[in-house]
Amino acid sequence: MCLVVFFLVLDDFCSEMELMKEKYTKLLLGEDMSGSGKGVCTAVTISNAITNLYATVFGTCHRLEPLSPEKRSMWNREMDCLLSICKYIIEFSPTVQAMPDGSTHNVMATSPRSDILMNLPALEKLENMLLGILDSFDKPEFWYADQRNQSFNESKKSFQRSEDKWWLPKPCVPDSGLSDRMHCELQQKRDQASQIHKMAMEINSGILSEMQVPLSSLETLPKSGRVGVGDAIYQYMSSGDQFSPENLLNFLNLSSEYEALEIADRVEAAMYVWRRKSSMTHVVMTHVVSKWENVTELNADGDKNLVLASRARSLFLCLKQRFPGLSQTTLDTSKIQYNKDIGPAILESYSRVLESLAHNIVSWIDVLIADENAKKGHKIRIQKQVFSQLSSTLNMKN
Repeated sequence: MCLVVFFLVLDDFCSEMELMKEKYTKLLLGEDMSGSGKGVCTAVTISNAITNLYATVFGTCHRLEPLSPEKRSMWNREMDCLLSICKYIIEFSPTVQAMPDGSTHNVMATSPRSDILMNLPALEKLENMLLGILDSFDKPEFWYADQRNQSFNESKKSFQRSEDKWWLPKPCVPDSGLSDRMHCELQQKRDQASQIHKMAMEINSGILSEMQVPLSSLETLPKSGRVGVGDAIYQYMSSGDQFSPENLLNFLNLSSEYEALEIADRVEAAMYVWRRKSSMTHVVMTHVVSKWENVTELNADGDKNLVLASRARSLFLCLKQRFPGLSQTTLDTSKIQYNKDIGPAILESYSRVLESLAHNIVSWIDVLIADENAKKGHKIRIQKQVFSQLSSTLNMKN
């Protein structure tokens, strides 16, 4: 019997190994198994692999519950393989090595590249925190309605979602609502997931800002940042020392994600234009200008471009926080498509899927809305019972 089990486990292991070999052969060939050399570059292939893995593992997860052992195993196994590439993305730095005889020699030591060293451990920590949030809901006080076998009375008790999220399961709570402990725990988990979402978003935005803009996109950029964002936004961004991206978004009064994406495209393009002008001004100041008056004038222009670029970045991040489900901008999509550096490709896709998972967890904690509705209904029922008892008592006395 033990021998049969051993061979069954060995067979499963061999089949998994063959599947992994096939997947990573496809990665090396740029998703082109024909051998004709028409595949995409390795950076794009790995980015797509992380995105597709996330869709496979988390694409059908719509509930606050731990991942199944099979999905957790798949995620850990394949992400470990994809992230292991980062171990070989290194840089050399001079260092002094002490020899056994007491002498020293100057050698070149290897260390992880700075972008990998700075961002990868942070992203791995965020991933563990997100999976820990899901694991904490192993024995919740709420449940989800089975829409296929749901009766009319159960449908009235369950939380009614908006029409744009009709496919998500509806959370249900006891008639009296959740306990105070569970309610506080849900609030804490929502706040934690919201902070993780912001951190992953900032990491992703930083990585994308360092990616090179392809030549095809350079031709489509506006001639000036003012033309890109429009006069109304430009005047608000350039006036005064105090700038509030929240107030500017309130002024714009965006009503849909389509409008938000259009503004995001314009703001990001203008941000790149201002950064480019600022760097060009710095080069001119360093190599050409000799008169102090011209230096002062160019320095002022360079500082203004830097300020505008910084304000555009803060507006862009605030826009993404207000519309967390916003699609990627045209410029970001172009950067990812033409990027050939594997390091940023891994970091960008990794941070993007964690950003998506954090946003989903925050949206799933709408259990709190179902709890609030249940407690309001319970309070009304109690008041009706008290009123009915008082009415009965008064009638008996009369």
